[in-house]
Amino acid sequence: MMDRAIVSSALEAVRETSPLVSCITNSVVTNFTANVLLAIGAAPAMVDIVGEAGPFASIASGLLINLGTPTPEQREAAREAASAAVAADVPWVLDPVAVGALVHRTDLARELVTMGPTVVRGNASEIIALAGEGAGGRGVDASDEVESAFEAAQLIARNYGSVVAISGATDAIVSADQIIRVGGGAEMLTRVTGGGCALGAFLAAFVGAAKTRAVTPLEAVAAGHAVYSAAGEIAQEKASGPGTFQMHFLDSLYLVSTDDLDRIPLS
Repeated sequence: MMDRAIVSSALEAVRETSPLVSCITNSVVTNFTANVLLAIGAAPAMVDIVGEAGPFASIASGLLINLGTPTPEQREAAREAASAAVAADVPWVLDPVAVGALVHRTDLARELVTMGPTVVRGNASEIIALAGEGAGGRGVDASDEVESAFEAAQLIARNYGSVVAISGATDAIVSADQIIRVGGGAEMLTRVTGGGCALGAFLAAFVGAAKTRAVTPLEAVAAGHAVYSAAGEIAQEKASGPGTFQMHFLDSLYLVSTDDLDRIPLS
């Protein structure tokens, strides 16, 4: 079982260091992603222009590459940023949105994963498709259960050294030899645009800040999921619908305390 003190330490590290997160992400979720990062204490920057993405990634605390709306320039910017992050030892997150269902992003995701992202984050269908073991889900929706993606996740972890975060009713954080399960969360997160995509940037902040503490990437990713789930639960209890949930979610990220983390099952 993961020590809850590590989750608290990871949250404190984000708030104390205000990690700069470079985001190459999709046009649907940029505003929400930026606000989620600001709410937890990180600093967002949406830098997806070729010639700028690489230099900026090399000075950031963490990098997100999200393939939700991969325009031709974004694809080249993603390659440039990933290369720069690897060269500068900057942790980076690959979010292979709708991989398997669509050709161009699938090819790009399978290219990028060979560059060894620190974290790969997706639903079960996306992880299975990224590993080349399935056709993917219905766009951004999973058609597979979390447990069915364990083998694919461990294959990615062994081949590329990545921590693989599989989102579901109970999230699974997978390395080559370990699985941490994070429960809790809010169903209403599925009723607002960008909940999963913003989580990718959130994890980049946690892994980036973890470098200042004795917290491993696996632990940082699990901690990020636990904090996100706790804030989601608190927001859902206060919300009357998706509109007010989004408002309360940002407030809950801003206010979430170490005591609030006790509500989230970790195993």
